[in-house]
Amino acid sequence: MATNTTPPAPLLRVTGLRKHFGKDEIIRGIDLDVAPGDRIAILGASGSGKSTLLRCLNFMEKPTAGRIALAGGLVGTERPGSGDIVYTERELTQVRQRVGMVFQQFNLFPHMTAIGNVMEGLRTVKGMDRAAAESKARAQLERVGLADKSDTYPARLSGGQKQRVAIARALAMEPELLLFDEPTSALDPELVGEVLRTIRALAEEGRTMLLVTHELGFAYHFANRILFIADGVIHEQGTPDQVLKNPQQARTQAFLARHNEFHF
Repeated sequence: MATNTTPPAPLLRVTGLRKHFGKDEIIRGIDLDVAPGDRIAILGASGSGKSTLLRCLNFMEKPTAGRIALAGGLVGTERPGSGDIVYTERELTQVRQRVGMVFQQFNLFPHMTAIGNVMEGLRTVKGMDRAAAESKARAQLERVGLADKSDTYPARLSGGQKQRVAIARALAMEPELLLFDEPTSALDPELVGEVLRTIRALAEEGRTMLLVTHELGFAYHFANRILFIADGVIHEQGTPDQVLKNPQQARTQAFLARHNEFHF
């Protein structure tokens, strides 16, 4: 009897993605499939389009062209005759709940405590009552090792603690996909490890994650796929061994030569 060997549909499918800012084309045609459980590290020089790609994936920036499908469903509606995709804010709000984002600069509300920051989306976006939102927020803060900081304001937290609050905030929304945009680049070196350990623990849970990072040693151990982006396109991709130890493209080789302080 024949068996069905068709692989599962990707959780995220990106086709022909482009993003312009005025006359500047930052993303110049990216195709990408992300399977459930993928841990993808995205590398590239500053200005290569890495952060813009992530911001398009959760629609903080609307793509200029191309299609993004989430769990098999096209985001937006194709306009008949033109092929353009039209997005509604209601739909994009729903997508942002499914695609969580952790930013370089934390983006915490300074007038709210740690637990207030984690609760905010649960209250305003998901409409949870205060008791349920607080219970869930406390559980997420405990998950990232900050149960004792729930009533602390961001000004009294270290950079690493702020970033872990931001991760707890993203987790509280129960996203299907987590995006990390250089989550350690604003941290003092001694604080980087605590955030990377948190991200590693999430990876070990089997979460689907895309991580833009300059921490190449971490990327090697964290990711099952590496993307090297240059000039708004995927210039090279493969396993960590393929891309980081045996890069085939001259641009990738030159980038890694400038970051040769990491160890595997």
